[in-house]
Amino acid sequence: MDKILVKDLMVPLDEYASVSHEATLYDAVLALEKAQEEIDRTRYSYLHRAVLVFDENKKIVGKVSQLDALRALEPKYNQIGEPRSLSLAGFSPNFLKSMLEQYSLLSEPFGEICRKAAQVKVKTFMYTLSEGEYLEENATLKEAINQFVMGRHQSLLVKRGETIVGVLRLTDVFKHVFQTMKTTCSI
Repeated sequence: MDKILVKDLMVPLDEYASVSHEATLYDAVLALEKAQEEIDRTRYSYLHRAVLVFDENKKIVGKVSQLDALRALEPKYNQIGEPRSLSLAGFSPNFLKSMLEQYSLLSEPFGEICRKAAQVKVKTFMYTLSEGEYLEENATLKEAINQFVMGRHQSLLVKRGETIVGVLRLTDVFKHVFQTMKTTCSI
């Protein structure tokens, strides 16, 4: 595990979907779709599930996951609180259903909800990256697994010095671990 480096498993930055922080959700969806169509299926088994967001200086400042995109369908979700902290609270199904009614969440016709959300700028709902979501390209697989598990991340940004050079996806790490498990456990 110490011989496998993050750079061996990462998706290079230029192969990953990205949009400006001024882009709309619709722009982000189109960028994700394009990246999924262009992904090298001989190298990667899984499609991308997020879009990186860059600022006017071309610096990566956030990302939009599938869950972030769904959250953008309803602006009132921002009134409820920080979604990442709420998700760990373990709310009951009845409580969650009551929130739908109390806040009138997603109450418009679905087509109208999607039409409005398509025009929302990603900077208003993107996930802002934290310090714990970066690792160096020469970090070991062991370090990456630890960072994924402890931070509960779906992806990590890979750096070469101060420059982001790629994305390490949990799906690719899992695939490598699973393949190694199959190889070492086969009878």
